[in-house]
Amino acid sequence: MDYKYIEQLLERYWQAETTLEEEEILRTFFCQKDLPAEMQQYAPLFAYEREETRNDRLGDDFDERMLEMVGEQIPVKARTISLTQRLMPMFKAAAVVAIFLTLGNAAQVAFSDGDSQQPANVSGITKPTEGPSMAKADSIRLDSIKKVQQEVSSVIIK
Repeated sequence: MDYKYIEQLLERYWQAETTLEEEEILRTFFCQKDLPAEMQQYAPLFAYEREETRNDRLGDDFDERMLEMVGEQIPVKARTISLTQRLMPMFKAAAVVAIFLTLGNAAQVAFSDGDSQQPANVSGITKPTEGPSMAKADSIRLDSIKKVQQEVSSVIIK
């Protein structure tokens, strides 16, 4: 008998080029009882595959047996994570970057203006150059108070 087609299928099977139908033909062929001597070495491979497909079915009580083995009676449910919780690491990283930038800016201002006598105008607010300053307004009030006291004391002395 010529088994040329089976040999070609075997060759394609070893190269992983067979279809599912061709593999089923090989399984069916190697499940026969009278096989040629040169092909009997491949029979356990295909017979094993057929027996394993029969035995690989899970029973209805599989879940309960696994839960008993683990020790839990109720399956664990996944918890929901809100968007805020999911983005919390990003918020923390942004806070760290902001702190570093602020400290770096403060250090840069402190070191760059260290030789000048007046502190740098960091806030960006300029001082008014016209009009009485607070010190002048206070001194005017003090001067007027002194003047009144001198007049009162001169009136009392006379």
